[in-house]
Amino acid sequence: MADTAIPELPLPDLDGFTHRWPEVDGVRLHAVEGGQPTGPVVVLLAGFPQTWWAWRKVMPDLARRFRVIALDLPGQGHSDRPHGSYDTHTVAAQIQAAVSELGVDEYWLVAHDIGAWVAFSLALNREQRLHGVALLDAGIPGITLPESVPTDPGRAWKTWHFAFHAVPDVPELLLTGHERAYVDWFLKAKALSANTFDSTEIDHYAAAIAAEDGLRAFLAYYRDAAESGRRNHEALSRGPLTVPVLGISSSHGSIPDMAASLSHWAADTRGAVISDAGHFIPDEQPGAVVDAVTAFIG
Repeated sequence: MADTAIPELPLPDLDGFTHRWPEVDGVRLHAVEGGQPTGPVVVLLAGFPQTWWAWRKVMPDLARRFRVIALDLPGQGHSDRPHGSYDTHTVAAQIQAAVSELGVDEYWLVAHDIGAWVAFSLALNREQRLHGVALLDAGIPGITLPESVPTDPGRAWKTWHFAFHAVPDVPELLLTGHERAYVDWFLKAKALSANTFDSTEIDHYAAAIAAEDGLRAFLAYYRDAAESGRRNHEALSRGPLTVPVLGISSSHGSIPDMAASLSHWAADTRGAVISDAGHFIPDEQPGAVVDAVTAFIG
């Protein structure tokens, strides 16, 4: 078992992978690395309310052909929970620095949910580092994330939390001490099947949010979303993304057509729709994610 950044939080191992701890400007991030040392590099970023563990079903198959690195974002999992800005351009710079610290010059970036927010901003500023970026079921701040959430209960359950998480103080008041119940609802409501996640997985994600200021850090991504959007548009004023973009949607996810939603902002946009999945596509249909990513890289 490797040294841990968050001592009270268990650190799961994945066979064939090693825990790494790149440090960026005094912030220690958690990376899990394995696969082919000389193969193309695939970097994975997860979103709310998960950690790198969201990719556990995808990583072994990708590792047969690629060097695979799954990173916990700042504030996520076993990465530090720094104070300061969590706008996605600031975080993207930290992720890029961590990847460089791991000895990687160029790579493919695959990201889900908040991880996709960060990946989009990273691509805007570090295109020369990327061969391509795959974004899974995410509305991007200032780009495809709506300004308001629907009030129809049939649709509101998918996006209501964007506004809730952005409100100062109230989420902490209501969620502190109830992290497991919230994560349980979140994972079961947004997956196509409520049986996708077992109690051990729910415990893992809830503990990561409850441990050492994790809730404050995760909420900061939503509270800084407006700044993320502003900086996205500022970067896009120079022109659209030229790096290839793969938008991965699912049959029952939040964004029906990721490729269409991104096509105005990227010169080379491709799409894949994965059947029989809700929002948590890597957990629900890992083989299809591997196939889509492998085809994109190929």
